[in-house]
This record gives sequence, C-alpha cells and structure tokens, in this order.
Amino acid sequence: MNDQQRRRPAQQHRRPKKDPVRFLAFEALRAVDERDAYANLVMPPLLRKARAKGDFDGRDAALATELVYGTLRRQGTYDAIVAACIDRPLREVDPPVLDVVEMGVHQLLGTRIPTHAAVSASVELARVVLGEGRAKFVNAVLRKVSAHDLDGWLERVAPPYEEDPEEHLSVVHSHPRWVVSALWDALGGGRAGIEDLLEADNERPEVTLVARPGRSTTGELLDALGEERGLAGRWSPYAVRMAEGGEPGALGAVREGRAGVQDEGSQLVAAALAHAPVEGTDSRWLDGCAGPGGKAALLAALAAGRGATLLAAEKQPHRARLVERALAGNPGPYQVVTTDGTRPPWRPGSFDRVLMDVPCSGLGALRRRPEARWRRGPKDLESFAPLQRGLLREALKAVRIGGVVGYATCSPHLAETRVVVEDVLKGRGGAAAEAEWVDARPLLPGVPVLGDGPDIQLWPHLHGTDAMYLALLRRTA
Repeated sequence: MNDQQRRRPAQQHRRPKKDPVRFLAFEALRAVDERDAYANLVMPPLLRKARAKGDFDGRDAALATELVYGTLRRQGTYDAIVAACIDRPLREVDPPVLDVVEMGVHQLLGTRIPTHAAVSASVELARVVLGEGRAKFVNAVLRKVSAHDLDGWLERVAPPYEEDPEEHLSVVHSHPRWVVSALWDALGGGRAGIEDLLEADNERPEVTLVARPGRSTTGELLDALGEERGLAGRWSPYAVRMAEGGEPGALGAVREGRAGVQDEGSQLVAAALAHAPVEGTDSRWLDGCAGPGGKAALLAALAAGRGATLLAAEKQPHRARLVERALAGNPGPYQVVTTDGTRPPWRPGSFDRVLMDVPCSGLGALRRRPEARWRRGPKDLESFAPLQRGLLREALKAVRIGGVVGYATCSPHLAETRVVVEDVLKGRGGAAAEAEWVDARPLLPGVPVLGDGPDIQLWPHLHGTDAMYLALLRRTA
C-alpha cells in the first residue's frame, strides 16, 4: 500500500445552512435587545423584505412571528430554566448567545416542533450567527432543557406558591415580580384572577379593526373578510376582529385610511369621551396627546358627524406626522399641531371635550409589546408621574366650564390611574382642580365587570382588550 493509499481522506467541513425563518427571528430579537426596539415595529419591515426576496410564505411568517413573540413573552421563565442548565451566572452569557438559546427553548417547551428538529435547527442557527464554538454551548444547553417538558421545569425552578406567591407567579407566568405585585394590587381578589390576567398577557391578541364613522362601516369590513375570517367586535360598535390574523393592509378600507387597526379598548375610550354629556356648545374637541393617531382618527370621524372640529396635538414631530397620516381624508375639519401639552398655545377654556391619553409604562399592552415588561421598573413610574399630573391639569384648564375631560392611560397601575386623578383633584403638588367625576360606566353599554366606578378599568382577561383606564371629569368652575 503506497503513502497516498495510507492517508485517510480529509473530513469535509460542512458549511452551516442559513434558515431564513430563524435567521429573521434572531435579527428581530437582536434589534429588540440592542436598540430597545419594539418587536411590533421591527417585524413588519423584516417580513416585507423577506417576502420581496421570495424567501417567505404565510406559514414562514407565522413561525417567525411566533418565535419572536413567544421568546419575548416567556423570557423570564426561560431565563430561570437556562440558569438551571449552565454552570455560570446568566448575566455572563453573551446576549446573542442567549437569544439563540432561548429561542431554542421556546421551540422545545412552547411549540409543537419535535425535539430533534428544535435542537438541530437552533444549533444550525448558532453555527451561522455565532460560530462553531458557541454552537456547541447551545447544543449542550438545549439537550439539558429537552430532558423535561415545561410543567416539569416549572416544578424545578419556581418556588411553591405557598412559600412565595409573587415569585411563583413571576416565574410561572414570566412577569417581573414588581409587575405581578402592581397588577395584583390594581386587580384585587385572590389567586385565580391574577393568574387569569397574567395568562392573558401571554396570549397573542387578535387583530382588531376600527371602521371610522362616515368613512367605513363594520358591514363593509365583515364582507371584505368573509364569514370565516371576520367577527363583530365584542363591545365597540366600530370594531371588527380578524379571527385568523392576516394582513390588515390587504383590505381596501384600511389602505385608504377609512378603517384602521385599533384595539377595542382604545376605541371604547374615544367613544366614551365622545358620548359623555356636556353642558352647552359642543363644537371644539381636543386630543392633547394624539400620537400615533388611532384615537384621534376615531374622534375626528365622530366629531365630523356632529359638525365639530378636532384639534390633535402631539409633542414629537415624527408622531405628529403619524397623526396627520391617520386623519388624512377625514370628512370634517381638523387640525394637527406639534406642541407640548404641558405648555400649550391655546387659551384656557377653549374646548368642549378634551382627551388626554398620557404617556405611561405601557403595562396595559403587554400582550402586544411583551418586551416592555422587561424594560420598565418602578422608577419609570416615578419619572412619568409629574408629566401625567401636569398634562391632566392642563387638560382641565383647556376645557370650558361644563365641558368634559377624559384622562386615559394604557396601564392598570394605580400610580398611573386613579392616584393621578385624585392627586390633581385634591391639589397635591399644585392648585386643586375645580372639577367633578363623571360616571363613565353608562357610556360603555353592554361592557361587563366595570367595577364600582366612576372611572373604568378594562382588562385583557375580562374584556379581551388592552388594560385601558379612563376617568371622565367635568369642569365646574
């Protein structure tokens, strides 16, 4: 046998194969982590780009979306599981590696993808984006994770409810402990209610459309969707639900701006303000924090039907442009201005109705923005507090005597809802506002479980909406 025959053939090094679905999901997770981006803003352009290349069909887009949102929603639970499978603190794992690992954990524990496929696809992704060495780490961790199902892991990593209820719920339902505590305080009641709420936060919400009055109808939207894909709204007379997801922009009414995408809770807030009784004239309406324009578009359409004018104000120029886009084509008069609602240019007492949907923690929209729960902390509420009170005071100055102000926020946290209103009415931190509560509950006919009033708090698990809060106040002097 000669030397050439004695030599063993060199092992061929296989180049990793790029999976466009998982690669896109990884790109989205990195954008959320590195740029503090929101997944609901990152995903659409990534999906459009992938479709344009011919890489994606509808099932691919659905899987990529599930991988991104599922990983973000369950991040707290998956953190605890991964931490139990490695021999170093979780904070020492590089963020890109952790993204690949936890996306793999979600495939193993949160989807029906077979174990071998979930592990092999994750390791292949790691080879593409991390390199061979780190791919071995990913493989080792996921093989440990695959030893148990989700319930089995929760028994191992979550403390018993009887010993530490808040930490148990935090790990099992993947919410920071402080969020669990705050939501429980706002909701009240026992274990069942808070568990239902936390579970609802982790469910993918329906896409809800709004038919803007005078421009579109729910009948038009239902006909366009068909019986299998279109459902009437639960509570709002302007709402239509897309039962199987889909692309809202495929509907002509949405493309033309006659309809839009808007959570039903957001629609109810705008409708309640529009239908609240006022004394005297009813011709000038104000949306004092109008961006990105969903409530403003509905208010403008309702105002146009009564011959009233809406002024939509927004501090941030890019958000003001979104408001202009949302209101374009409204049948009645309106105006969009870029201005700071805490230092407004209008005269006191200029408006009959004022909506002030204030900046907040966003804890009421965790179904749509699951990453928000990991970005916020108790100190964020402290930073929002002066702004929220200042905006409500200016809203009460802007409305005339006998007119109505709606204070709204997409948060159920008491420090952002009723406490703000009570502080302003009692003059804490400033002069007392001369206003009285208006019972908002009768303005949401048919909506159940609205509490003792006079303000209202909507809930994902009770109403199928974002956790919107609304207080209505009438200026008295």
